[in-house]
Amino acid sequence: MRWRILISVLAGIFVGLSAFTFHYAEGLSYLSNDPKACVNCHVMRESYDSWQKGSHHAAATCNDCHVPHSILPKLVTKLRNGYNHSKGFTFMDFHEPIRIKPANAMVLQRNCIGCHEKTVQDIAEHNETENESVFCVRCHTTVGHGGRK
Repeated sequence: MRWRILISVLAGIFVGLSAFTFHYAEGLSYLSNDPKACVNCHVMRESYDSWQKGSHHAAATCNDCHVPHSILPKLVTKLRNGYNHSKGFTFMDFHEPIRIKPANAMVLQRNCIGCHEKTVQDIAEHNETENESVFCVRCHTTVGHGGRK
């Protein structure tokens, strides 16, 4: 009986702290398509500001480029990134400025090719997108985020 009470109390504490953290961090905003959700964390301000100067500002939001468009992969990516961001900001063990991770770079590459398929079809068919040297953003560095300071 005591173990059940102890486990219930610990579970209640865990759920309560998790709910408070999710609310405090404006967790629901990350499920939206609003780019302002990205600036809930102060370290994303420069990325948000530069996106507003970028050529894709009128055509694409953060999610259009940085997460898959299919619902399940999109949710998995958002959950993985949310966990990584939460962990990084809680323990202050992230690189500043934030750098894209390889898995997210592949998502970005697929989305570039997906949106510009007719333009880049010949190029995309003849190279390995796993090779970083052929990533669209290697040459088109300011497309999504405009000029950086």
